[in-house]
Amino acid sequence: MKKEFEGFIEPGSEEEKLLSKIDFSRLPRHIAIIMDGNGRWAKERNLPRIKGHEEGIKSVKETVETCARLGIKYLTLYAFSKENWKRPKSEINALWRILEHYLKNEDKVLIENNLSLKMIGQFEGLPKSVQQELKRVIDLTKNNDRMYIILALNYGGRTEIVDAVKKLFNEAKEGFNINKLNESFFSRFLYTSDFPDPDLIIRTSGEMRISNFLLWQIAYSEIWITPVLWPDFRKKDLLEAILDYQKRERRFGGLSPSDYS
Repeated sequence: MKKEFEGFIEPGSEEEKLLSKIDFSRLPRHIAIIMDGNGRWAKERNLPRIKGHEEGIKSVKETVETCARLGIKYLTLYAFSKENWKRPKSEINALWRILEHYLKNEDKVLIENNLSLKMIGQFEGLPKSVQQELKRVIDLTKNNDRMYIILALNYGGRTEIVDAVKKLFNEAKEGFNINKLNESFFSRFLYTSDFPDPDLIIRTSGEMRISNFLLWQIAYSEIWITPVLWPDFRKKDLLEAILDYQKRERRFGGLSPSDYS
């Protein structure tokens, strides 16, 4: 077992067997996760929906730690979409309280482990208290570089593209050569301009859709869907996703060498 996992993965466990199969030279650089199934998890147990969200924090912590120990550089978590505002106000308020609690209690963990917190989405639309905590922790961890944890909050893929076009128009007002406009140039105006596109998208709960998530960025991402509900997602599931990813041949629209023979 690699030294980074001593005390974290039990010797002889299924997780250790999975870990032994991982090719550490072919890890995804960026993993993005659609964390789905909190409500269903709670319903199956006759619990209030918010209990599913609270339990989901355990999955967040274990996923972050597993990715950091593996050496994943970027981890994006789809935490609150533009569409989530349609939910009952009581649930929305509880979600923000959970996030604030997490930020207040995990800032020291982020610092001690050299982890940097980032956010994508419309920051100004968040509750003021959430904005303050996010800004505090983002500033506190801005120089950390072991791994970047990117929270997608008040986020929508279509909204991101529209916002990028608005920024582009503002630049065009100052004089713009249309010949400069290509995919690479346009990407500079996206929320994710500082991050590479995801190599691997994970969706929990078995739903077969991407839910308006990173529509531009996932053009060539590998997608792995598991029926496991997010509160039950653990290191074993993450390792299985990475192993599946490593079995795939990424051609980015081209042909594999064997196709030419």
